[in-house]
Amino acid sequence: MIYFETERLIFRSWKNEDLEFFKEMNKDHRVMKYFPKVLSNEETETFYNKIQDEFKEEGYGLYAVETKEKGEFIGLIGFHKATFKAEFTPCVEIGWRLKKDAHGSGYATEGARACIEYGFRELKFEKIYSFTAKINLPSQNVMKKIGMKKVMEFNHPNVGKESELYGHVLYAIELKDWNISE
Repeated sequence: MIYFETERLIFRSWKNEDLEFFKEMNKDHRVMKYFPKVLSNEETETFYNKIQDEFKEEGYGLYAVETKEKGEFIGLIGFHKATFKAEFTPCVEIGWRLKKDAHGSGYATEGARACIEYGFRELKFEKIYSFTAKINLPSQNVMKKIGMKKVMEFNHPNVGKESELYGHVLYAIELKDWNISE
């Protein structure tokens, strides 16, 4: 199923053949630079199954993204219900993970902007959050480009205190602040 499209991207349901590409992407240290670790094949399969379950339970999730030009799977962009213990959870989070050769193309910004519009228009979200490690400046730049504002800094409870990824930033955007013409 195709959920929506942008000028260069298609946001669709996951296909079984995406899983092998997803496994390779999650083993790439460059893609997983701002995550606690790369994922094994088994961990990626578990994550893949959780994505499918979230679509069934919540009616939204992390969409498989492919390029219109080549019809190639390049990763995921979409929504997740964050439930770890924090003052702002549970909440709807927007996130993205793209294969390395898709970095720097503007796909994350283009896709996240389209997801936010879809989330506000079609899914009727009132507020959307995003968070990342403080050192992840590329994702913070995407958050700023799509109109999100920094809300606070926090220490992620699922990341070890000794990790450089422990300190996080939280961004958010509310429906009332979203400019549909963006």
